[in-house]
Amino acid sequence: MADKSKNIKEIKSEIVILKKSLMNLKFQKSTGQLEKTSEIKNVRHKISRLKTQISKINGENNA
Repeated sequence: MADKSKNIKEIKSEIVILKKSLMNLKFQKSTGQLEKTSEIKNVRHKISRLKTQISKINGENNA
């Protein structure tokens, strides 16, 4: 169980990093510096996958 909580912490820290990256991508898009606008969509999908993973782990713990 300690391993799973460590996993959640790692996942949450990765989400924070991805959110910062997403913010930077949005700034780049607004200033016209972003060439690959699909990167925004990809980062959002990564964040949602990680959040789903967290809720799966929490669901297993509560079951």
